[in-house]
Amino acid sequence: MKVTKKIVLEEHDMPTRWYNIVADMPNKPLPMLNPTTKQPTTKEEFEVLFSKGAAEQEFSTERWIDIPDEVRDLYRIYRPTPLVRASGLEKALDTPAKIYFKNESVSPVGSHKLNSAIPQAYYNKIQGIKHLTTETGAGQWGSALSIASKHFGLDLTVFMVKVSYEQKPYRKSVMHTYGATVIPSPSMTTGIGRQFNQDYPNTAGSLGMAISEAVEQALNQPDTRYALGSTMSHVCLHQTIIGEEARKQMEIAGDYPDIVIGCFGGGSNFAGISFPFMRDNLVNGAKTRFIAAEPASCPKLTRGQYAYDFGDAQGVTPLIPMYTLGHGFQPAAIHAGGLRYHGAGSYVSQLAHDGYIEGRDVNQLDAFKAGILFSQAEGIIPAPESTHAICVAIQEALKAKEEGTEKVILFNLSGHGLIDMASYDRYFAGDLNNYIVPQELIDENVNDLMKL
Repeated sequence: MKVTKKIVLEEHDMPTRWYNIVADMPNKPLPMLNPTTKQPTTKEEFEVLFSKGAAEQEFSTERWIDIPDEVRDLYRIYRPTPLVRASGLEKALDTPAKIYFKNESVSPVGSHKLNSAIPQAYYNKIQGIKHLTTETGAGQWGSALSIASKHFGLDLTVFMVKVSYEQKPYRKSVMHTYGATVIPSPSMTTGIGRQFNQDYPNTAGSLGMAISEAVEQALNQPDTRYALGSTMSHVCLHQTIIGEEARKQMEIAGDYPDIVIGCFGGGSNFAGISFPFMRDNLVNGAKTRFIAAEPASCPKLTRGQYAYDFGDAQGVTPLIPMYTLGHGFQPAAIHAGGLRYHGAGSYVSQLAHDGYIEGRDVNQLDAFKAGILFSQAEGIIPAPESTHAICVAIQEALKAKEEGTEKVILFNLSGHGLIDMASYDRYFAGDLNNYIVPQELIDENVNDLMKL
C-alpha cells in the first residue's frame, strides 16, 4: 500500500475556534497571585500589562473561543500547515512505528510563533494601543511579533537574550527587516537591565531577564502593552490551531496517535499539538501518551519543583503555579535558545502534576544528532528547539522496534533551522558540549521559592 507523504487541508477546513483545555481539566490550575498582596490576580490587573483581548482569554473557562475573521484571514497566508508522514525517517530507523509530524516551519517566520503573534497584535490594535514590548530567546517569537506588529501598525521593541543576540545574528536581521527595534538583554536601556548587568557582569542573559526588561518598559511607556510568546494560557490557546488541524489530518490518514511529542520551553508549541488530542484522554478516557521534550540544561518538568514562582527574573510579574527551576536560574548557553526558560505554564504544569504529561530531558549533542538524521531522511533542517522533539520521537520509534509494536507517533516540527546553521557548524566542529545542571544548583534556586 502506497503511503501518502503529506496531508494538506483546504483553506475552508481550517478551524474556526481555538480550544481552551481548562474547560475539561479535572483539576483546575491554582490562580495567579498578585506579587504584592499575594491575592488572586484579577482580570483588571492583568489588563494593565496585556491587551484586554488577551486578558479575557487568560481568565476564560469557555471550551471554545472563536478566532476573529481578521486573524483567520492572516492565518490563510500559511495555514493550514501540512501533516507529513516521516516515511524517510521510518526507513532510516527500520521501525514498524508510523511517524507523523506537523510542519509548522512553513510559516513566513519559519515557526509556530506566528499563531499567537497575529491575534495578540490584533487585540492590541483594536484596543488602540500604539506600542508593544516583548522578549525573545532564539528569535522566533520576536520575528513573529515583528511582522504581526508591522501589519497592524504597531511599534515593537524586542529584548533579545544576549547569548542568542550574539549566536543568531540573522534572527536579529529578520526582526530589523520587519521593522522592530532589537535590544540585547540584559541591556542598559532599563533600570532592571542596568541592575542585572551590575549584579551579573558576565551573564549570557535569560528569558526571565528579558521579560523583566520588556515588562518595565511596557509599564513606563504610554499607550504600550506587553506581549508574551509562551507560558501564558492565552498563548497556549492560540497555538491549539495546530492540534485541531492535526486531528482532521490524522483522521484522513486513518490513524490516531499513541504518542504526541513537542519540544518544551514554556509550553506553547507543546500545548498547541497536544491539548486537542488530550481532550480525548480527559473526556473519553483515551490513553495517548504526551511527552514534553526539554533540554537537560533547563529541566523544569523532570527536575524542577511545582510551586508558585515569578515568570521573570526580577520578580515583577504575577506569581504563577508552575514547575520551575527558580526565577533566578540562569540556563547554560545552549543553542536551543527558545527552550532556555526556568518555568512551565500553569495549565501544562497542572496537567503534568496530575500525570497527563511526561517530561523527558534531552542533552544538546543527542538533540543535534537527531536533527541531522531527520534532515538527511526528510530533507528539512530543524530548529535546535525542534531537534529535542525529534530525538524523543526517534527514541520511541526505536523502542517500538524492540517491542515489535506498530505505534503511531506524532510530533510537532515547531520550526526550521535555516537561520541556525552556525549552531550546526559548531556541532560538526566538535565545539558543542552537553550541559547537565548540577542538582545542588537546582536545589539552591528552588529553595529560594520557600521565601515567597
